[in-house]
Amino acid sequence: MTDVSDQPVGVVIASVGAITPHGGSAEALWDGVRAGRVAISPVRGLPMGEYQTTLGGEVTEPRPPGYDYAPGCDTRDPSVDFALAAAEEAMAGSGLRVGADIPAERWGIAYGTCHAGWRSAELALHEVREGGTPDWRRYTFVPPQAGAEALSAAFGLKGPVLSVNTACASSAHALAHALDVIRAGRADAMLVGGSDAFTESAFAGFSSLWSLSERPAAPYSKDRSGLTLGEGSGMLVLLSRETAERTGAPVVAEMLGYGLSADGHHETAPHPEGEGAARAMRSALSVSGLTPDDVRYVNGHGTGTPKNDVAESLAVRAALGDSAEKTALSSTKSMIGHLLGAAGAVEGIVTILALRDQVAPPTASFTEVDPQCGLDPVAGAGRPMVLDTALSNNFGFAGANATVAFARPGGPGAPPPAVGPDEVVVTGFGVITSAGEGAEALWEAYAAGRRQGAWEDGLHLARVEFDRSAAGSARARRRMDTISQLAVAVSRAALDSAGAVDDEDAVAATGVVLGTGIGPMESAERFTVPVLSSGARAANPAVFPATVFNGAAGQVAMALGTKGPTSTLTSGHAAGAAALGVAFDMLRAGRAERLLVPAVEALSPAMLDAYRGIPLFGSAAGRRYTLAEAGIALVLERRSSAERRGAPVHAVVLGHGTASDACGIGRWDPSGDGVERAMREALRGAGLRPDDISAVWANAAGIATADRPEQAAVDRLFGEGRVRIEAPKRVLGEPVGAGAHLSAVLAVGAWRDGAARGPVIVNSASLGGTHTSLVLSPAPLHGTESGR
Repeated sequence: MTDVSDQPVGVVIASVGAITPHGGSAEALWDGVRAGRVAISPVRGLPMGEYQTTLGGEVTEPRPPGYDYAPGCDTRDPSVDFALAAAEEAMAGSGLRVGADIPAERWGIAYGTCHAGWRSAELALHEVREGGTPDWRRYTFVPPQAGAEALSAAFGLKGPVLSVNTACASSAHALAHALDVIRAGRADAMLVGGSDAFTESAFAGFSSLWSLSERPAAPYSKDRSGLTLGEGSGMLVLLSRETAERTGAPVVAEMLGYGLSADGHHETAPHPEGEGAARAMRSALSVSGLTPDDVRYVNGHGTGTPKNDVAESLAVRAALGDSAEKTALSSTKSMIGHLLGAAGAVEGIVTILALRDQVAPPTASFTEVDPQCGLDPVAGAGRPMVLDTALSNNFGFAGANATVAFARPGGPGAPPPAVGPDEVVVTGFGVITSAGEGAEALWEAYAAGRRQGAWEDGLHLARVEFDRSAAGSARARRRMDTISQLAVAVSRAALDSAGAVDDEDAVAATGVVLGTGIGPMESAERFTVPVLSSGARAANPAVFPATVFNGAAGQVAMALGTKGPTSTLTSGHAAGAAALGVAFDMLRAGRAERLLVPAVEALSPAMLDAYRGIPLFGSAAGRRYTLAEAGIALVLERRSSAERRGAPVHAVVLGHGTASDACGIGRWDPSGDGVERAMREALRGAGLRPDDISAVWANAAGIATADRPEQAAVDRLFGEGRVRIEAPKRVLGEPVGAGAHLSAVLAVGAWRDGAARGPVIVNSASLGGTHTSLVLSPAPLHGTESGR
């Protein structure tokens, strides 16, 4: 297994790009923010008659990107367009040539978004209501991973590609995961950021919560009355310090570290004392080698809602102590609105440029100090001051908290020595599939070759039935959609299997890294369809909070009491594999001792209609394909932690690798090159050769045009017919983002049932050419394996 060096890799920001209500560049954003100009005005791009407000931070100067990700399609998606436009500026500003200065395989993507391509879904649903048939390609723009894969293809970046959805903290989480990718040596450069565009659903949803202000938001001000929505994108180029020095790339700032946490408190409201946010801030300081006295400026989450601003102010005081009273805390949202999933990246850019120019940006529209907030909002225009380091806060629905620490080049702060290498082991399972509940039911169905599912209107579907009381009381379940109930049920079972469910301290210290490709489509459909047909008055405030992809992770935190680092990966059909990879890197870096990693998928009517409309699934080839629901959770733990607890060890995660075909949305390389690179990277990380592998648990699910490239890659790497290939999805169905979890559980079952007890590779792939491979080894390498 690859060693973690004693000194973490330095990570720098080479360049930035943005498209926001202030204009089509990062400098236009900074000029407007530094001057305290408010770019909030009546929205022209949506019908606004039924909402609390007609105001928003609208992009009025869209800049069409050069890359055509939708050839032949009758429309484009605004959130993808924003991301590509901002990325073009960031990539050009870095001065780096992909393939010449840095190999394409060493460039990655980390992309955060809240609503992703949901505007495309809304327009398609409108067309269906009017009796039309939308261009099927619109549906491929909807998942969060679509934007990430469009970025990968636009610039030919073939390294790890991740999409993250933690609501309003999404692109801050993308920055965090990109930092870990570079420090783990998986990439030399990462294009990182986020994007979101206005949707009717968002305006209706926040109106239903009575969260919108009738005037531009005035965060931290005593007379604040709510938030203002905004749209746009921010993108950054992150490099290892060694790569920047080798290539002569510019260095605008350094990214020192981050802190993530879960409130475990409420679907929409922050912890009233800011307890979770304070933990994220303290963690960011600790891992960045900073003290509270080092921080003189915090770019706040600052939405302008009464509860959020007070909770954040209390969190700043709790994290910085006496130093808080000497620290400026301002909100960029007062000038451009709340850019939701893009907020972390855009506000990170503002923070970086504040360090560059030594100016603390202001909070516009501030009128009077709220004694419950206090602190220094930098009212008026930007304030010149000495800034060596700064923090950027972003907090989202479902209690997702993120703080990122930046420094000027050569400024104070240095990551502490890395935590010593430690194996990552699997200590618990929770399983719900169409085969039943529990790992044994799953293994028995696969071993017997019982094909799951039944035909429903042209699609072969495998649905789940489970004891929903495992998700909590009837009252608690009323707040949950199906994926949230699945997530809580399998996470509780996994913690129980790991021997940790009754240990309150162990549970509280546990984090959650959830994977889902379909996400909350059940709730999104329940909320959006009435709004589109009957207007904003039909918006259901009880359903709206569940429309964010990280809602299920938040429900796990609330139901079980987990408060550690929490995130949600949305890499399409490879989402669970991405979550396992992110969790592995966090554990190896010492970010947590234990992480719950659930992967959950549930089918909804509109989502199934979209699948039916995509030719790949409606063709004759698609008739061999089963789409499945599932909830599967693994507990990943540092071996030292597992041994201290006397926990069972079912398997060891030795390594992982992710590679992109960079062919675009819904496309993959027929040669299988990306699959092969992912497997080779996983083997390299595990310190193994192809001859060491006893089996490949394939991604193959019955779509020949996707299965053949994988088979070609396996034959090249291992030799034709020289390794056992297992294809469980052809029997049990494709559980979308839970595929890697499915194979991992089955691999353990196979070892216990007498299969060769050697390491195996588990393959997963999105439908847009992002491939993730994991290497698992049977336990014990040392220690004791648990029995059934």
